[in-house]
Amino acid sequence: MDEKEQKQIENLGRLTRKWILTMTNKAGSGHPTSSLSSVELMNVLFFRGFFRYDIKNPESMHNDHLIFSKGHAAPLYYALWAAAGAIESEELDSLRQFWSRLEGHPTKNFPFVDVATGALGQGLSAGLGMALAADRLDKVGTYTWVLIGDSEMAEGQVWEAMELAAHYKCHNLTAIIDVNRLGQRGETMLGHDVQTYAKRAESFGWHVIEVDGHNVSEIEAGYKEAVAQTEKPTMIIAKTFKGKGISFLEDHDDWHGRALDDSQLSEALKELGQIDETIRGTIAQPVQYEVGENDAQASVEEGERDEGEEGEKEEKTLPVSRQQYVDKDHVAVRSAYGESLVELMKGNKRVVVLDAEVSNSTKSASAREAFPERFFEMYVAEQNMVSVALGMAARGYVPYISSFAAFLATAYGQVRMAHISGAQMVYVGTHPGVSIGADGGSQMGLEDMAFFRSQPGSVVLYPSDAMSAHALTTTAASLPSAVYLRMTRESTPVLYGPDEEFPVGGSKILCTSVDDRATILASGITVHEALLAYDTLKEDGIAVRVIDIYSIKPIDIKTIRAAAADTHTFIIVEDHYPEGGLGDAVRVALDGTATDITHLAVRKPPRSGSTKELLAYEEIDAQAIVRAVHKAVE
Repeated sequence: MDEKEQKQIENLGRLTRKWILTMTNKAGSGHPTSSLSSVELMNVLFFRGFFRYDIKNPESMHNDHLIFSKGHAAPLYYALWAAAGAIESEELDSLRQFWSRLEGHPTKNFPFVDVATGALGQGLSAGLGMALAADRLDKVGTYTWVLIGDSEMAEGQVWEAMELAAHYKCHNLTAIIDVNRLGQRGETMLGHDVQTYAKRAESFGWHVIEVDGHNVSEIEAGYKEAVAQTEKPTMIIAKTFKGKGISFLEDHDDWHGRALDDSQLSEALKELGQIDETIRGTIAQPVQYEVGENDAQASVEEGERDEGEEGEKEEKTLPVSRQQYVDKDHVAVRSAYGESLVELMKGNKRVVVLDAEVSNSTKSASAREAFPERFFEMYVAEQNMVSVALGMAARGYVPYISSFAAFLATAYGQVRMAHISGAQMVYVGTHPGVSIGADGGSQMGLEDMAFFRSQPGSVVLYPSDAMSAHALTTTAASLPSAVYLRMTRESTPVLYGPDEEFPVGGSKILCTSVDDRATILASGITVHEALLAYDTLKEDGIAVRVIDIYSIKPIDIKTIRAAAADTHTFIIVEDHYPEGGLGDAVRVALDGTATDITHLAVRKPPRSGSTKELLAYEEIDAQAIVRAVHKAVE
């Protein structure tokens, strides 16, 4: 850059520094020093033509993406958009206010945010998802840039993302490590040892560039080298100083997360010198890439990719065929999941599938064989998998994420951030409960429904047979929120016909009469135990109602309350811990309705054994249900 251009970046740097200091001072909190260290890195990216973005059309698929994985540097993020003229500078004074869209860490309330950040270590994975979607699905040449703090390099997920990005040769992804040496409570693990960062990144298969993070010429040269890379992802390792530009803050410990008071602010602003409040930078316009007719996004109109309208339309016209299960006595629910995925993907090009190296068990391998270009092997790295899926969702795709229910627990923090981002994602947990048998407790998802139920607005579905699994897998693609599908491992009897409908929030009354003395409420595997118990109880002269609660959330309140009014006695049986699952969902639905409840759930430490042995051991099998009914009605 010439002298005039360098002067402009320097002036923009002084202005953004002032805004960072003043907005955090007014808020009384925030992270000014973490923001100050990245000022030159981000100003060069924004205003020297590397980051391409149409600020009038934030939803454009042709825009580049920028993720602040170090989300606590939000003051810098907002200041950059003000410097670009995308928001008025006066709005910066609303930082961290209750009504403001400028939250303490970036969220989707701010229109230029792709994914919420702030839980350290997750941003690079989301960026990888965006870069993969742009390159391999949309087939456009957009770039994804991710700003990472050096403290979060201690997070294992960062290295999971680095490993996978290199595996997929994700050349349109550039990570920028702000190596400012200081974390929240002192020096980071490596301090300013940029050479070690470089060696590690190179060993993971990345193209590595080292720069002085405050030298704008070096930074610009680094970005030029990054965008010229066509074979692998790029890691820019920038040596910086926390609190850069203010002498009493620069490289000083114990300033993390602290705003300046009024006297300190006055002193800091004097150091910055004269500031041109009117200067603004210009973000380069994106390149308008052509999208081929066979590409996944070709049929989706610009600006509609996040609305779900196209997906709903396709789902309604999809030729859903379940005839294949009609003449079969037993079918594994997870097999129906895999088969329905293939049918779904034929009619809905927005659906993508990610699996954590268990696709032969989850049965998502069917999707891999039918649509390899929309199947992404994530290997044994569930945290990275969920955040990569979030990045794909941000580009308008509907990810189906499958693994064992127990292993999804590894990624609960990532699921939480995806939910905060408002992402439309479908999580599929197979092999839940003690019914999986001899693999033992480490493989048994027993708290999964509790977690997914706890996410506001989520949907939790637990099919009991192949017909319901097929239908609910298809339905999930049209739902705007996070959906959890719980898929039993074992082959189970086919209960329903091919034309049966399974609306979200519904249930199925399988057995009933005017003489019912109790109601058995079950889900998934325990539905079949409830039906066996029904036969035994019928022989004993006890009439009971059996309800398949396939929709755990939302739950069928009307049917549940009607059953309570009719029988006054509930036997709830589930292959899940007692807390947070079917039992708690039913109690919420009853809302104080007078009902005697017996709750059968997994209460003993699980162990290896056969399905039959374990269901009996946990007292959630047919015999246990029969005993519970006898005790309740006698």
